[in-house]
Amino acid sequence: MIEEYDFNLNHVASVIEEKRARVVGLQFPDGFRREVLRISKEISRDTGVRCVISANSCFGACDVDTGLLESVDIMFQFGHAEIPNITVEDVYFIEARSLTPVLPVIRQAIGTIPDRVGLISTAQFVHTLADVRKYLADHGITGVIHNGDRRIAYPGLVLGCNFSAAAPDCDEYLYIGTGDFHALGIALATKKPVRIVDPVTEEVRMPDVDRMLRKRCAAIERSLDAQAIGVIVSTKIGQCRKELAFDLCAMAEAYGLDAHILMMDMVTPDALRSFDLDAFVSTACPRIAIDGSAGFPAPVLTPVEFEVVVGERRWDDMVFDEIL
Repeated sequence: MIEEYDFNLNHVASVIEEKRARVVGLQFPDGFRREVLRISKEISRDTGVRCVISANSCFGACDVDTGLLESVDIMFQFGHAEIPNITVEDVYFIEARSLTPVLPVIRQAIGTIPDRVGLISTAQFVHTLADVRKYLADHGITGVIHNGDRRIAYPGLVLGCNFSAAAPDCDEYLYIGTGDFHALGIALATKKPVRIVDPVTEEVRMPDVDRMLRKRCAAIERSLDAQAIGVIVSTKIGQCRKELAFDLCAMAEAYGLDAHILMMDMVTPDALRSFDLDAFVSTACPRIAIDGSAGFPAPVLTPVEFEVVVGERRWDDMVFDEIL
């Protein structure tokens, strides 16, 4: 199926006109890079502005290219909903909502959905949740759409670092979206089943939670003998948890470990390879440890997992690391 998204370029043009901007920054997640040049040309043609494209990766509304922002009048970040408790002047979020119909894959899954199910999605599909709830109700199923915390822009919206919009009063969750990471995060955070209904591939599947737990268990076991650790702090505006990093360093030192705080923007294996450390603890995006730690020179743990390593928390009490 061809993926189509609404980049809302009429709204972009109206903002440019309202702000009388002459130089405009454009930021896209990697998944939309194939659209960048076309959109830049269209905006320049329709408004007369000079567009400057961020060539850096973008992992969410938490990851605003502040360097680019300093060089333009205003900036548009595509593909993410604004995080309400993070204010960045002159940045406008264009959610790029999917135009792919969702009901065909819901029809395919209808026989497997329990009587009461929590509905969750990402910025591309969250606008479809009300229609999904109505369709489920027509089939005798209660779909629950829950408000998240101050980091969540819409009911039912989940981020890679925050699952507060997952309704507590349901039997399982129906995740409308692509990929497995958000569904895995919900399953780990809530300890309830999550069913992925992917409108793009028209596939219904369950995330492999056991495989992910085995990987996390292995990372913890590899870190049990660590003597020197690096606590990673991200400079990204929505991921910077300095206070947590200082607390983790103090905890490590209380257990006789050698602890160092490492501050960086992009957390990559190459950036950490020159540090002779036994393990890393990431206070940045949880996805770095959970889904992206392959190739790092030492195990990468979440703060919660590090508590398990030093004995501050039992494995049975482990929860998903969320940024609130």
